[in-house]
Amino acid sequence: MPIFCRHLATIRDVVPSAPGCEECLKTGSQWVHLRVCRRCGHVGCCDESPNRHATRHFRATGHPIIEAYDPPEGWGWCYVDETMFDLSDRPTPHLGPIPRYY
Repeated sequence: MPIFCRHLATIRDVVPSAPGCEECLKTGSQWVHLRVCRRCGHVGCCDESPNRHATRHFRATGHPIIEAYDPPEGWGWCYVDETMFDLSDRPTPHLGPIPRYY
């Protein structure tokens, strides 16, 4: 099945904004997995996490593409087109050891 995503061209190589979920690190909250915005580098927690900061970032900015960041799983997701795709050939490098808050 072909991938239908109108936003693949917006994917950028980014520098992560933090070694863990940016907002959770500030508040001492916990997360399950991390997602990195492939437009600006914001690191947020996944929708299985209590605060869902990656989705909140999308709603606030409209940046459509995230990458599974921790653990690195090699896939991306477009919030707008609701489709998953392979990013294993373009992974975002980690800043260093990722704090564990789950």
